[in-house]
Amino acid sequence: MKAINRQIVLTICGMLVFICLVNLYLSKKQVDYVGREYRIAINRIEQVLPEVEQEKGRAPKSLEELMEFTRNESYPYLVGLSAISIEHSSQEEIARFLMEEKEDYVIFATKEYYYRITYRSQGTVSQKLYILINGVMISLCLMALALLLYIRKKILLPFYQLSELPYSLSKGNLTIPLQENKNRFFGKFVWGMDLLREKLEENKEKELSLQKEKKLLLLSLSHDIKTPLSAIKLYAKALSRNLYKEEAKKVEIAENINRKVDEIEEYISEIVTASNEDFLHFEVKNGEFYLADALEKIREYYLEKMALNQIAFYLGEYRNCLVFGDEDRFIEVVQNVIENAIKYGDGKKIWLEMEKKDEEYEIRILNTGCQLEEKELPHIFDSFFRGSNVEKNKGSGLGLYICRELMHLMEGEIMAGITKVEEERVMLVRIILHLV
Repeated sequence: MKAINRQIVLTICGMLVFICLVNLYLSKKQVDYVGREYRIAINRIEQVLPEVEQEKGRAPKSLEELMEFTRNESYPYLVGLSAISIEHSSQEEIARFLMEEKEDYVIFATKEYYYRITYRSQGTVSQKLYILINGVMISLCLMALALLLYIRKKILLPFYQLSELPYSLSKGNLTIPLQENKNRFFGKFVWGMDLLREKLEENKEKELSLQKEKKLLLLSLSHDIKTPLSAIKLYAKALSRNLYKEEAKKVEIAENINRKVDEIEEYISEIVTASNEDFLHFEVKNGEFYLADALEKIREYYLEKMALNQIAFYLGEYRNCLVFGDEDRFIEVVQNVIENAIKYGDGKKIWLEMEKKDEEYEIRILNTGCQLEEKELPHIFDSFFRGSNVEKNKGSGLGLYICRELMHLMEGEIMAGITKVEEERVMLVRIILHLV
């Protein structure tokens, strides 16, 4: 969070610097007076000056005197007013009067006087505009600051607090429940992570219990095996020392050894069964789901992946219907089959065909480049079985076994076969679901 706080402080400083630079620019900016408003004021003066001359018998000496005469009427953008008598001034004085001013000015004449009115055609930004610009900038900066603080409080800070959560879960810290969080951005995430934590904790306890049971069983069976082994050892010593002279007794001893061997085989069978028992736990929540929704998820997932692998992939036409099973587990089955098609096919073409029957819905997954031998088909759904077509592809031999177990739990079926499409050998996997 220190880095985030530092960024917020730097952002605030940047905003303040920006406002100062804009104000500095505005203070030096010369603005042209739009519309030449000063001409309106000059026109008004031209109309008033004859009245002043008539009343006072002379020209007004300054702009302020003129404003007093007109009852403080303002003349925006005008700077000064001066006059020279036409009758009592020489030509040189008049010429100098007309030419000496360096500012912008206008000359006009009455019957007795020449008048020169100076004005400003440019000026600094007006105070109202200055305040407006600063107000807008400050408002925008405050809004940006409020947004940053909101993001910090509602998004970044909660995320920072949760950043250690996955690491803790990976280390096996599963017992501490997560605090309930009603944050609109992370409330559902925290709820989901808490469910994951509970699930991991439950699986951990179940695994520990199972391991404990298996160890106790193995210890018990190991102890039981010692008895027939001891008997076999004694019989072997007796035979090696030729303690039994009668042939019938030797036959009896041989039969006893055979029975003890059978006992050992039974114990070993129990050990193997216990070792394989529940090594995979399948949880299926059967219900009703729309097949089109599941197929659309599969299509969206694989379109980009197949394009990247340059494999032609498409789903045939299908009718939406309600089927029985677990949607997530059904998608898992289809994905397992498609992954096998990618791994063991020739990478040219994979497609799905759908067919609705009276009480069933069949999904057929096909891929080109099938190298599996016909005699291996009955075994591909067995656990740990890997066909002769695996080559160097890594795998556990459990993918299709899991698919079959899941389909049976969903009261469905999965079958495999080899067919020909356009004289090409094609792998076919059929998945069957029950209609609701």
